Amino acid sequence: MLWFSAALLVAGLDLFEAGQSGYSTFRIPGLVRLRDGTMLAYAEARRDGPGDWADIDLVLRRSLDEGATWSPFSVLVDAGKDTVNNIVAIPGRGKRDVHLLYCVNYARAYHRLSRDSGKTFSPPVEITSAFEAVRGQYNWNVIATGPGHGVRLRRGRLIVPVWLSTGGRAHRPSVISTLVSDDEGRHWRLGAILEAPLRNPSEAMVAELPSGQVLLNIRSESVEQRRAQAISPDGFSNWSRPAFVDGLKEPICMASLILYPRGNRPLLFTNPDFVDPSRAGRGSERRNLTLQVSDDEGRHWRPVQVIDPGISAYSDMAVDSRGDLLVLYEKGSRNGNMYFTESLRLERIPAKLIPH
Repeated sequence: MLWFSAALLVAGLDLFEAGQSGYSTFRIPGLVRLRDGTMLAYAEARRDGPGDWADIDLVLRRSLDEGATWSPFSVLVDAGKDTVNNIVAIPGRGKRDVHLLYCVNYARAYHRLSRDSGKTFSPPVEITSAFEAVRGQYNWNVIATGPGHGVRLRRGRLIVPVWLSTGGRAHRPSVISTLVSDDEGRHWRLGAILEAPLRNPSEAMVAELPSGQVLLNIRSESVEQRRAQAISPDGFSNWSRPAFVDGLKEPICMASLILYPRGNRPLLFTNPDFVDPSRAGRGSERRNLTLQVSDDEGRHWRPVQVIDPGISAYSDMAVDSRGDLLVLYEKGSRNGNMYFTESLRLERIPAKLIPH
């Protein structure tokens, strides 16, 4: 087992801070590195408070120097008082291409494309029809993309995990699926729906394995208090039955998953590594954000680095050209409310500290 002191982390940088530009708080971070080296950090900017149903805009910052410095944030989407939620980015086929997906009021889904590394984006194109196609199977009244980042498979398929609910603002009961495009975002289809044996699965993360199969790592409210995983040959259908992973605790919180591009290409995973057994199925305090690694395509995991032992929640990851790992995460809380995030903090873990 490898453990490294938090003192070995490069000094962190707060990219979004509560109260900035009139926004009450920033939540739901996302981070991607494009093929030309541009880093994009994005989030929900919540004007009315920490709640999911609020006046929420989407914001973006760009870095041209591997995450050392960042542009001021720009507002990507402002729908007035409506809720704009669950932003997801996916690097595209071109070096400067990036796809952007998001939802409005958890009811309509949209796609936009940038061909200049996130400087500008095409007008939104509604893709809710992909979700409407499954109403006969699951009569949803809430949909959500991601959050975090999606992936582009080596064969070219774009994949974004999604979740659907029939519970309205309660977001439960729920099921998960994937949204895929085989023509660089022009058309989207919803894949097979996964549910059993999980209780209210949501907010999954996806990675392409070295073998070419696709791994889905899943949040749920199951009393086992562990993450679940499923594997598909194509990221769209024929998913294995979701199985709980003993090494990955589940406090009921979003996590991040990526395939490290160096060495033996291990999987990397971050989430709050903490559960309170007395709150099984109801959610533990979100703290102790930890990096874990798997050398066997997700079957076994071991902790590598505690990133933040305090209140720390949603996170996303990207790898720079040197192999350093950048982690953007929700840090701290205000007024004793762990959903009222103090900042979105960017931490860097040097490549030499990542077993690969």
